[in-house]
Amino acid sequence: MNTRGVFVTGTDTDIGKTFCSVGLVEAAVARGVRVGVMKPVAAGATRRPDGWRNEDAEQLIAAAQSTLPYGWVNPYCLPEPMSPHLAARAAGVALDLPTIQSYCERIAFASDWTLVEGAGGWLAPLTDHETIADLARLLDFPVLLVVGLKLGCLNHAQLTWDAIAASGCRRAGWIANGVDPTMAAVDANLQTLSERLGEAPLATIPHGASRTARRAALDSVASRLCNVSL
Repeated sequence: MNTRGVFVTGTDTDIGKTFCSVGLVEAAVARGVRVGVMKPVAAGATRRPDGWRNEDAEQLIAAAQSTLPYGWVNPYCLPEPMSPHLAARAAGVALDLPTIQSYCERIAFASDWTLVEGAGGWLAPLTDHETIADLARLLDFPVLLVVGLKLGCLNHAQLTWDAIAASGCRRAGWIANGVDPTMAAVDANLQTLSERLGEAPLATIPHGASRTARRAALDSVASRLCNVSL
């Protein structure tokens, strides 16, 4: 299996995992990298003529210019927008991590570099006994943490950062993503995060950044990650 890749997780849901992931993919593609993308589990979908489709997965596919089957990229597309284990239960579906691993291996084999985006936060439940952390450990890619800059991020970031290490996963670094335009003392919070996490962010994306600005901010990150996980 081609093992070059990254697993993207976040400090919470709705903090910009897809926003950052798409920017990384676009930056890598612009450098001539064949990027494989995966959103293994997506909760919240729209019924289309060809089946259920998730917006985040479709954004990743478009950014990567992928022609692989949708079912490889998003093997578990669950209609209800709720915790994955509850959405799966509502759909009568049993999430199976080895199945996800099998699709990831196919995608990685056809790609130079693979980006896998998790669902929710690091410990979001997938089954009665397994979480996003278990999936990341199984796929064995370095983990990139997206920190949503808002009140409470200092606590959430430190807890998640430590939990990634405690899970036995490699940490690829972290990205600061502005999600609250009214957040006070942003620079001071970034300084505190850098001190507490032991390293500066790979990139800081301000709230409301355009597609061009996002890609520019993430270009060097994409280059570094494509090489770091060789």
